[in-house]
Amino acid sequence: MPKDQRGQIAIYVFSVAVLVLIADRVSKLIVSHILVQGQSLKIFPNIFHLTLVLNKGAAFGFFKDQRAFFIAVAMLAVTVIIIYIFKGDGRGRYMFLPLGLIMGGAIGNLIDRVRFGCVIDFLDFRIWPVFNIADSCITIGMAILAMDLLLSKNAKVKR
Repeated sequence: MPKDQRGQIAIYVFSVAVLVLIADRVSKLIVSHILVQGQSLKIFPNIFHLTLVLNKGAAFGFFKDQRAFFIAVAMLAVTVIIIYIFKGDGRGRYMFLPLGLIMGGAIGNLIDRVRFGCVIDFLDFRIWPVFNIADSCITIGMAILAMDLLLSKNAKVKR
């Protein structure tokens, strides 16, 4: 892939990441100013609440107090994405959205872990553990990458 195309892809990935990061930081700032740890605000009773949870673990609170590990994983993810953008196989032009979502989410949660020693979670659907915008973006980005991987493998098998 030509260098100018890689630069354009990088701009797209970084733009998505910045938008995710802004949404994540602003939402966490607002929620942490209106709620205290454990407090819940009913938006749609028994369906959706804002509940402030300071999560020292990963998804569902697993692996509590592994701050250094999660910081290293987030830094590794961002590094791998940056390397892929500039050294990848040329498919990056199709992957700017999921890569940007993952990068922005990873940086958002990384900032929390470095600053506070935990991740600020607040989206509470009552049937799922409390999470945040960064978590959502990482999950959506990974789902898109997984679908792409499955679809590209299926296309190769059918040939």
